[in-house]
Amino acid sequence: MTTPVHPQHTALSLAASGVPVLPLRRGKVPFGNCPTCAGNTCGGRPNMKTPGPCHCPGVCHAWAAATADPAIIASPSWAAAWQRAVCVAYHPGAAGLTVVDLDNVDAIAWARTALPATRMVPTTRGEHWIYRGAMTSHNAVRPGVDIKSTMAYARYLGPGTGHMADLPDAVRALAVKEPSPVRQAPPAGAVPAGAASGECPHRTPAYLERGIAMAVQRITTARSAIHATVYGAFLAVLSRHGRCGCLTDTHVARLFTAAQTKGESLRHCTDAWTNARTTLGL
Repeated sequence: MTTPVHPQHTALSLAASGVPVLPLRRGKVPFGNCPTCAGNTCGGRPNMKTPGPCHCPGVCHAWAAATADPAIIASPSWAAAWQRAVCVAYHPGAAGLTVVDLDNVDAIAWARTALPATRMVPTTRGEHWIYRGAMTSHNAVRPGVDIKSTMAYARYLGPGTGHMADLPDAVRALAVKEPSPVRQAPPAGAVPAGAASGECPHRTPAYLERGIAMAVQRITTARSAIHATVYGAFLAVLSRHGRCGCLTDTHVARLFTAAQTKGESLRHCTDAWTNARTTLGL
């Protein structure tokens, strides 16, 4: 009978190859921030392309906690996390890799005809196709297909099979969004107040900032029903600010960061945001 390998041992083995790793807890999600870093009061880092001012010795900030330093992986500050860990994840982008996550048989069938063969790792429901080269991560680039590279994590499910190919243009092209179609003008009276002129009806950035801060606080102080809380916070922000064009990628990143520090995955964040937009007809 084969003895299961402890997640920490797997992590150390990957780190020896230069792959930054982090433990995942029950639910296969990262550990939440420590009390000192809760709500990103430390300055945070998961919304930055490079680590920011936080130097917490614990397993904080989701994917940004990933490290290839064996001293950190084996440190006492990570010991409690390894005792509770159910598996290991890694930061593909930091290792110079891109994972095309194929979530079902239809996605796999599409990949076999549309993408060049590369190293393949079986997953619970589909396959990970791993390419050499990093890019920006994107969810739902097509049905059942996510791209995990920079600012994301992927579960380590074994070395896989096949020769690893260079990241092809066909994968990069998946992240390029088609231009939005020109919409016909809505009937008179259907445009929200202030939106017709293209001017933000909130007049001052302070109003938007207060709304984002309240949503972040609502998420970070939640003690239960995290999924529902995140969705509710996203819905509240979009219902007030989603039609006037004042929300920026920076605002959205702050909301996603707050959710991910509570253990939400990037996929859950994206799904919640998309569902909130659909509910509001945005």
